Amino acid sequence: MTHLRLESLPGTRIDVRRSARARRLRLRVSNLDGRVTLTMPAGMNLRADQDFAERKAKWIASAVEGRPCPTLVDVGVEIPVEGKSCMVVSGSVSTARFSDGAIVAPAHNAAHAVMALLKDLASERLTAAAQRHSCAVGRDFRRLTLKDTRSRWGSCSAEGNLMFSWRLILAPPGVLDYVAAHEVAHLRHMDHSRAFWSVVSAICPKYQVSRNWLRREGAGLHRYRFSPGD
Repeated sequence: MTHLRLESLPGTRIDVRRSARARRLRLRVSNLDGRVTLTMPAGMNLRADQDFAERKAKWIASAVEGRPCPTLVDVGVEIPVEGKSCMVVSGSVSTARFSDGAIVAPAHNAAHAVMALLKDLASERLTAAAQRHSCAVGRDFRRLTLKDTRSRWGSCSAEGNLMFSWRLILAPPGVLDYVAAHEVAHLRHMDHSRAFWSVVSAICPKYQVSRNWLRREGAGLHRYRFSPGD
């Protein structure tokens, strides 16, 4: 991968990626980390991407500035849990817990404790959803793991192992359920064919609503940081 620098945006690096599938130049600014990527057809002259990026400099600057601001989780901060806002408050506890619509956490270690609580809840909800959907499609999964992935919300391996982003617990319940249904459907079809989407629709009839929500709001789930270095 090569990189570009623009005179008009000296502090911005543009990653250039060649793709045999690309038919035109395409710019993307990540809502997660502000990374700017320019995808170009494999056979295109390198000078063309520089000219294209220069013409789009104002758009790039606007997109970078318009990203959601990171929120460092701590006492006094509100975070979404299953789509509902929860305030983090301090209490005489060793581990975080839910209480009256809030999250009570130890003041000295609030962020870590809250993250542990969210991961536990995500594991509970995703395991239940995956088991329910796997029964519906008549296929068992082997193992379910949680990660903090930034490029995908879930995956299903050829061996039947499921992986999900634990941050799905921040989204409305229907969104988490859709992602679980999507990955379980891959136990039947390891592609995105019509047959695959037919399975998704059968086990999660309103999947399109949740799919659209993820496209529109999903990047915002990554704004919540649990340590300064996240």
